[in-house]
Amino acid sequence: MTGRFPIEDVSPVVACGRYPAKAVVDELVPVSARAYREGHDALGCNVVWLGPDGAARPFTRMRPGEPGQDRWHATIRPDAVGEWRFAVEAFQDPYLTWQNAVTKKLAAGQGPAELANDLAEGARVLEAALELVPDADRERVRAAVLALRDDDRELPRRVGPALDLAPLLWAHPVRELVTTGDEHRLWVDRPRALFSAWYEFFPRSEGAVTGTADTPARSGTLRTATDRLSGVAAMGFDVLYLPPVHPIGRINRKGRNNSLSAGPDDVGSPWAIGAAEGGHDAIHPDLGTPADFRAFIAAAADVGLEVAMDLALQCAPDHPWVTEHPEWFTTRADGSIAYAENPPKKYQDIYPLNFDNDPEGIRAEILRVVLHWVGEGIRIFRVDNPHTKPFDFWHWLIREVKQVDPDVLFLAEAFTRPAIMHGLGKIGFTQSYTYFTWRTSAAEMRAYCEELVAAVDYMRPNFWPNTPDILHESLQHGGPPMFKIRAVLAALLSPSWGVYAGYELFEHVARPGAEEYLDNEKYELRPRDWAGAQAQGRSLAPFIATLNRVRRDNPALHRLRNLRFHDIDNPALLCWSKHDSDTGNTVIVVCSFDSREVQWGNTTLDMPALGFDWHERFTVHDELIGASYDWGQRNAVRLDPYLQPAHVFTVRRPDPPAVPEPRAAVPDLTVAAVPADLSGGTAPTAPAPEDEARWTS
Repeated sequence: MTGRFPIEDVSPVVACGRYPAKAVVDELVPVSARAYREGHDALGCNVVWLGPDGAARPFTRMRPGEPGQDRWHATIRPDAVGEWRFAVEAFQDPYLTWQNAVTKKLAAGQGPAELANDLAEGARVLEAALELVPDADRERVRAAVLALRDDDRELPRRVGPALDLAPLLWAHPVRELVTTGDEHRLWVDRPRALFSAWYEFFPRSEGAVTGTADTPARSGTLRTATDRLSGVAAMGFDVLYLPPVHPIGRINRKGRNNSLSAGPDDVGSPWAIGAAEGGHDAIHPDLGTPADFRAFIAAAADVGLEVAMDLALQCAPDHPWVTEHPEWFTTRADGSIAYAENPPKKYQDIYPLNFDNDPEGIRAEILRVVLHWVGEGIRIFRVDNPHTKPFDFWHWLIREVKQVDPDVLFLAEAFTRPAIMHGLGKIGFTQSYTYFTWRTSAAEMRAYCEELVAAVDYMRPNFWPNTPDILHESLQHGGPPMFKIRAVLAALLSPSWGVYAGYELFEHVARPGAEEYLDNEKYELRPRDWAGAQAQGRSLAPFIATLNRVRRDNPALHRLRNLRFHDIDNPALLCWSKHDSDTGNTVIVVCSFDSREVQWGNTTLDMPALGFDWHERFTVHDELIGASYDWGQRNAVRLDPYLQPAHVFTVRRPDPPAVPEPRAAVPDLTVAAVPADLSGGTAPTAPAPEDEARWTS
């Protein structure tokens, strides 16, 4: 910082500026700082910011926050992908100083003689402003100068034209003693980095045939999996995540349910990557060819789905790297290569890379692999266990990839300690898995989401009710209503959410003693009768489609910064809202955490957070059942887990009264040109009895 005035505690800044903060294109990004000065003269602050092209954007004037706190606030809206730079400036505002003094003296009854110096000073300031205001406004400024110097005018008529210029000179201020704060960075991604709906399936299960005594098992292919794309798109998802599609190792291959003994028909875990057919840059021959992969990506795009690919930096014992680069692995005392362990878990079919052995060679090869798939049309990678690889490697890799294609996104699959998860966000991961699955009470969920909102400048959550590895006991024992409840929570609390295939069929049978599925698809083919389930009404797909439609149609749900919780007098219920100041769109959700009993509650809404005064009334429309209600601050709700476990309300605002708007002393948002150089200055229904019997069987 250089200049006269202190500028402190700038936000958004991540790790003291070591890493850029995050935003997406067209997101309103709040910028704030603490700035102050000596004495009583007026201080002004603004944000200057440069796009990825190096061109300056119009500066944004900052507003003072809570009185006495010397905190200044503004919002900027980046409009391109890439790295932006911004700085806060503080300056002496002679017009505001003059305006404050003159209005107080006039209120005290002082006359022209006592105000002679003030009138002259006002004229001087306005003359300086002539060079700053738009051409169309200069005549007004000249007229105000002449009025201040006209001794024949009555005092109110001399001063009035100059005071009327307050909005103009807020937008185009005279700035003296300009102090420029430190420059900070903001990485801006495409909107899908923040708002996305993911669906995971195994291509080999789509169109697969499970083996019988008379018929051998047959894997599905990328071509047969294409038939499932329309069903995924019909549920409103926009990202289709595929587990690894590479050749699977044969040495130490795992059998069904992670058994150590694999039979001749066992397909192995896709995460045991590499075999004689190739490694991380190859397609499993059972799935098809590279051309089939490209055709699959194109077919997905045709129905509005973007394909995300798994990036798992580990190898099967027969991966080509093991032979070609044995130095990339850890050799144990007996000369064997160490397989992966997370005691007491053992992964005998996987060798982890040792990034301390030939780090340059490993980095170059992994960058080559990632850019190979970028060249094949992949722009999203779900990264497996990133917390088990060096952080500086990820920081380097993500930056290198984004220099080639800044649209590439990375989802961190890390269920680990909080500091590590936050650290992965800071170093560049676009999104992150979270602890959502294990937050099973309203109080726990509220506290956790508030923690995530506090970290919004660098960590973007992606809420998953289930994964191939995780089947939480709430889904194992909660019945079909719990599947609805967890879907509502995931889809409407977080801008990004996802489910693993089978969720919509209420798959809930766990392997005894484990928090994972029985007959886990990670180790076997698992074809499903999607059409039959839907035809028999045994599918959650219509409900999921409704949730995704609500998400898509309501801009307030596209963001995380605007998440606000409201009090409700039943601890089994959670109430929250999201309000979009740009469009006025507001969504209020009340969701039960009880999948067994009816719950009642009374809300106490934070009305200003919804854009209302405390006394106002408004109409809410339930997007799940189509009913509308008159609401205010306090409202009663009833949630039935089988009929309706949640209210999802869109707010319909009353028409404003037809009265003239008062002239504002300072407009809401103003801009002015500054030099480019920053240094310069359908309704839910209860399940049929047979469904409940099937569930409990």
